[in-house]
Amino acid sequence: MPGKASELVAGAKKWAANYGDFPNGEEGAILTIPLRVRGAWDRNDPELLAEVFTDNGSMLVGDEQLKSPAEVREYMKKAFEGAYAGSRLVETPVVIRKLSETVAFAVTKGGIVLAGETEVAPEREVRATWVIVKDGGDWKLLSHQTSPVAG
Repeated sequence: MPGKASELVAGAKKWAANYGDFPNGEEGAILTIPLRVRGAWDRNDPELLAEVFTDNGSMLVGDEQLKSPAEVREYMKKAFEGAYAGSRLVETPVVIRKLSETVAFAVTKGGIVLAGETEVAPEREVRATWVIVKDGGDWKLLSHQTSPVAG
């Protein structure tokens, strides 16, 4: 059991470091959305990723606007079986703004690290915007979009 406990503590410390300048309060709660997306991506789990979205949530991928959790799930299922198999996501918070009691906006920087790579390749560096809303008392993802850093 001591080995298991130390693994859990090490994992918690690793994830706690992902909160950057936003470890507490509402900003930290809002930041759980990008972190949940990152965790689902790191597991290559399209179902877990889709669960983060509101019922009418959307994600812009390239030129394709995915308009529901079901569309996100299907798109990511194919991606995780194909080009993104074994990939992981890097997301570092840049800005988190609570716009009202039920709406927040976040900006992150990062990108996709493909299987066998150790860091985000410059051509895959992105800035992401997140519109996050309170839905039934929990924060959920309404809209997500990434833009490449290098044009």
